[in-house]
Amino acid sequence: MVKRLVLAFVFCIPAAAAAQSETFVVRLGTDVIAQETFTRNASRLEGELSGGAFPQRMNYLLELTAGKPTTMRLDVTPNGSDTATVRVTMQFAGDSVFVQQTRAGVPQPEQRLATQAGAMPFINLSFALSELVMAGVKRAVGDSLTAPLFVVGNGATMSARVKWIAADSALMTLGGVELRMHLDARGRILHATVPSQNVTIERVAGTLSRAAHEAPDYSAPAGAAYSAENVSIKTPAGHTLAGTLTLPKSRTGRVPAVITITGSGPQDRDEALTGMRGYRPFRQIAESLAARGVAVLRYDDRGYGGSTGVHGAATSLDFAQDARAALTWLRARPEIDAARVFLLGHSEGGLIAPLVAAEDTTLAGIVVLAGPAYVGRRILEYQTRHGLDLQAGKTPAERDSLFRVTMQSLDSAMTQQPWLGFFATHDPLPVVRRVRVPVLIIHGATDRQVTADQAEILARELRSSGNTDVALHVLPEVNHLFLKDPLGHAQGYSALPSRTVVPELLQMVADWIAKHSK
Repeated sequence: MVKRLVLAFVFCIPAAAAAQSETFVVRLGTDVIAQETFTRNASRLEGELSGGAFPQRMNYLLELTAGKPTTMRLDVTPNGSDTATVRVTMQFAGDSVFVQQTRAGVPQPEQRLATQAGAMPFINLSFALSELVMAGVKRAVGDSLTAPLFVVGNGATMSARVKWIAADSALMTLGGVELRMHLDARGRILHATVPSQNVTIERVAGTLSRAAHEAPDYSAPAGAAYSAENVSIKTPAGHTLAGTLTLPKSRTGRVPAVITITGSGPQDRDEALTGMRGYRPFRQIAESLAARGVAVLRYDDRGYGGSTGVHGAATSLDFAQDARAALTWLRARPEIDAARVFLLGHSEGGLIAPLVAAEDTTLAGIVVLAGPAYVGRRILEYQTRHGLDLQAGKTPAERDSLFRVTMQSLDSAMTQQPWLGFFATHDPLPVVRRVRVPVLIIHGATDRQVTADQAEILARELRSSGNTDVALHVLPEVNHLFLKDPLGHAQGYSALPSRTVVPELLQMVADWIAKHSK
């Protein structure tokens, strides 16, 4: 699947004498993907997380007693707005966290979540919080320790391991990801790197502007052969999908249309990838199809960008329901030929499109880009093992140990996170065997996230179950993102010279849609 940055960092720092504004800047390659501006004193830490890695701003206030968390308040605010849509208060008491949420102004029932006594709250990419985790720990070279973290995003408790490698540096490992940190004499994180993901973190003084994180522009450029209309789609589940409908300007009568479905993790309607500035594959596909007289509806995932709802509580089945809502809405548009509507899914979207098509035989067809054929846990095992094999300097025994720890953490997370629990156990093939509409499968030969052999399996299962209209293409030296890439390692994405999908993909999709729209 399209893997989002999942960086887990833990570190220690003595309490500062007085509050002052500072900022952590996080870069993937040369692109800034997140920033955290914060102030801190002995009894409280207050900060804001923003940037491309965060679909919405997160403001938090953590109160401490003797270095231990007592209360944390968290506000989640859409970018471009000053009104929080989610407010959370957490009370830490021994081995429990009592959580009270308000969503869209409506209070939710209080929850009691189990944790470990002394666990520090953890938000991915928050280094100000990470500095608090092991305050006061002896900094002896060679020492290693394990510390509990309460993950604010899903209520799980995880263990982090830190090993001091020098008086001013340490190595932190969580879930197989290694973070190398350089600290000053006061124990403050000055600089850090995640070598396996080409990520760097730097501490700077003062507050940085959020101007670089304005909402993306989905309008049609001047002189374009298509129009771009921002739309709003109500779903049966009660949330709203924000999207863009592109329509070719030169059209006579109703036109065929395509609905795009994104890969895993919260994503916007262009399927833009954090840290990959200029990578907007669904916009490219929409523009390419507009030139061939085809409309395209693309939308932000629920709970992301302009869409409402809760992304973290949803599974692939829920996202399939969102696709069905988009399908119903699009078929009712007067410009669209309801008998010529297609679905196009990338990565997890290539799992979701068959879920819809297996129940809806009136679809004109589906396009599966880098879709999975294996049960999710097998894919996660491969991704984990492949990532560890790329870490230089590790012995086979060390890699095996990290693999076991990582999979144990994933197995634990599967019981806590609905999406992961579904994905890890879902077998795509029984669903695929029920698809009777035409199918186009395209895969990159150097895909190291969803391996190319799975395309052959999907095509075989479709054909053997009686589907007579199946086309398959495997593109040489093309990776999971459909970028030219002879190696295909996710860790090298940000260094690729091109951020635009290969023209062969656009041509194949447009030709197939045109053929099946006659």
